[in-house]
Amino acid sequence: MTDAVPDWLTAARRICVLSGAGISTDSGIPDYRGPNGVWTRDPDAEKLVTLSYYLADPDIRRRAWLMRRDLQAGEVVPNAGHRALADLERQGRLLALVTQNVDGLHQAAGSTPDRVLEIHGTVHEVECLSCRDRTTMRSALARVDAGERDPACLVCGGILKSATVSFGQELDERVVAAAATAAADCDVFMAVGTSLQVWPVAGLTEIAAAHGARVVIVNAEATPFDDLADLVVRESISTALPVLLAGS
Repeated sequence: MTDAVPDWLTAARRICVLSGAGISTDSGIPDYRGPNGVWTRDPDAEKLVTLSYYLADPDIRRRAWLMRRDLQAGEVVPNAGHRALADLERQGRLLALVTQNVDGLHQAAGSTPDRVLEIHGTVHEVECLSCRDRTTMRSALARVDAGERDPACLVCGGILKSATVSFGQELDERVVAAAATAAADCDVFMAVGTSLQVWPVAGLTEIAAAHGARVVIVNAEATPFDDLADLVVRESISTALPVLLAGS
């Protein structure tokens, strides 16, 4: 693939990247909608991240806390794909890094936190759904380990949830607006490891193309926007990104 890197990508100086679950699979985090994705293998697991079920069913909340504890138990580190994007920022070529992921691996790889737009929030904090008080996920899981199967907010007694955007929960309009602005202002829009099936984030691809940006899609499976793309790459993300984004 090295010979296939087009000159316009090497010359690009305002690249907007949208990353999805696929970039983190090489770090051991399963994706959701792929052939072996979490929801493909267990459709019922989607209830754990659906707000209406979470609010209504204490058993769903207890299962969700156990899932969070299991996800935090293993040591997950950034892979070469995350590091390639951090290096792109060091080259001065990254306009914005929009991510659908909640794992914090972009920041762990060296991406500047202010440059990362977390569309779906972060798994490293918890938020009260009543008073909006925030604490660390680590402190909440310590309470779970101590025997609280469904820990409540220590401020108001409300329901606690990871500070991620669940199905049925509104996105932060400020983050979405910043992502749309970056998509409209870039010279290359690169979608990495995302199925481009979740809106309004998928629409960033159309925004970028409508404003004259080249579109690059790096994903294992076909997406609805492949026909719009100037370059589609099906190789492993951790292998492809360091080559695609090498400095000129």
